[in-house]
Amino acid sequence: MAATRPYARAHAALLALIILQIVMLAALYTQTPPHPPRAIALFALGPFLGASIAIAAAAMVLGAMATRQGTIASLLTAMLALVSFGPQKWGDPSIGEIWPAVLVAEIAAAVLIVEAFPGKRAG
Repeated sequence: MAATRPYARAHAALLALIILQIVMLAALYTQTPPHPPRAIALFALGPFLGASIAIAAAAMVLGAMATRQGTIASLLTAMLALVSFGPQKWGDPSIGEIWPAVLVAEIAAAVLIVEAFPGKRAG
């Protein structure tokens, strides 16, 4: 297997979450089914997704796992993504339509969490 540059997995996971959240935001604004609700109990979803995308982009600029600030921003990105795509979504009535995004987002979040703790990862 070819060697990858340092933190390529973290960058790939961040990019995957950015793309998923942009698609989710576009579905929200265009009302393309299955679109997320405009708001949930705690906040409006548009600004939340915008903040999540911004933090993920900042994590990439900060070097993802190469710096302390990048690691913190990457972990925050994972936590915010799990609000939208976390395990609770497997019980959602629309899971038959959204499961690919949920699965990819959960894998990306897991990659970021594992990459944040270098002593715990393999290869």
